[in-house]
Amino acid sequence: MLSERIQQLSPSITIAVSSLARDLKAQGKDILSFSAGEPDFGTPQRIKEEAIKAINDGFTQYTAVPGIPEVLEAVATKLKRDNNLEYAPSDIIVSNGAKQSLFNLFQAVLNPGDEVIIPAPYWVTYPELVKYSGATPVSIDTDEINGFKITAEQLKAAITPQTKMLILTSPSNPTGSVYSKTELEALAEVLKDTKIIVASDEMYEKLVYGIEFTATASINEDMYKRTVTINGLSKSVAMTGWRFGYLATPNKELIAAMNKLQSQSTSNINSITQKAAIPALLGEVDEEIEQMRRAFEARADEAVELFNAIDGISVLKPQGAFYLFVNIKDISEKSIDFCKELLQETGVAVVPGIGFGSEGYFRFSFATDITTIREGIRRIEKFVKSKQNR
Repeated sequence: MLSERIQQLSPSITIAVSSLARDLKAQGKDILSFSAGEPDFGTPQRIKEEAIKAINDGFTQYTAVPGIPEVLEAVATKLKRDNNLEYAPSDIIVSNGAKQSLFNLFQAVLNPGDEVIIPAPYWVTYPELVKYSGATPVSIDTDEINGFKITAEQLKAAITPQTKMLILTSPSNPTGSVYSKTELEALAEVLKDTKIIVASDEMYEKLVYGIEFTATASINEDMYKRTVTINGLSKSVAMTGWRFGYLATPNKELIAAMNKLQSQSTSNINSITQKAAIPALLGEVDEEIEQMRRAFEARADEAVELFNAIDGISVLKPQGAFYLFVNIKDISEKSIDFCKELLQETGVAVVPGIGFGSEGYFRFSFATDITTIREGIRRIEKFVKSKQNR
């Protein structure tokens, strides 16, 4: 009855863990969840006011599929101001979160037999969407020595005549790694003279710690032409439920294809969200974003110190995003078993690293208050000690 395509698709492990944690909490169990990729801050007031105004003004009808002119102009302004990237409004499409932007891109360009290079650890959705598009995901394993980032040598070795795309995520979910300008330049040199498309997911761009963010498309003209920049407001502006993502590319043929696809799937995104996004894109809530960034950085610093004080566990300090990718290789060879036992015995929910393509780790979101983080790590420490003594 079901299509072969849908049967190949695996459910999101992060959503599954978060849902299980919510169900257990609803049953009255003492659950601390560090599984969700969602800021614990509220959407800035200025954005909410713009949404209320749009409702009161009756801005509730269909819009153009790629977005209203004002929001496309705002995205273009943001990309120029923050990333020194020149895009016309016609080079941009706004979608229902960056996930739909990725879906549109993959569906528009990938065919059976194509290969897509994905550095691991990776966001759980990447390989699933690639497979759903009929292409083959090709993962490149990274390690802590290189800060969970691929090298130019690794990229060169992975490229075949079937390689159609490279997915780069900076800052990374789940590791928090950020590619420097020098590292991106090295990757760009490998890609030169190829036809490989780069899908650059920059969702956590505003949440970086002690490092400068560099947009992939800004490296040089060749990278600008081959890169599809994907971003949104969910993480840095605490607008997860508003569903505002966007992509930008100077490739007119590709933009037309993705517009066509979105017109036959969801059409335009929520009209109210488009209006609300404009002040965020134009920098009117940058102060609130910076407050969130500082809070996340302080949490990261303390959480890293606490984890690294636990015998048998280690973690690198993230350069961005709001996750820790915690090494448990000395404790357990199977991250899914570790995480299941941890939840059952202590009520702490984290996401097994195998879901991100890297065994021997779990992802810990510090997008929650510091008191909860401290208690969660205390429970993890107690659990680890109990396993060591068994």
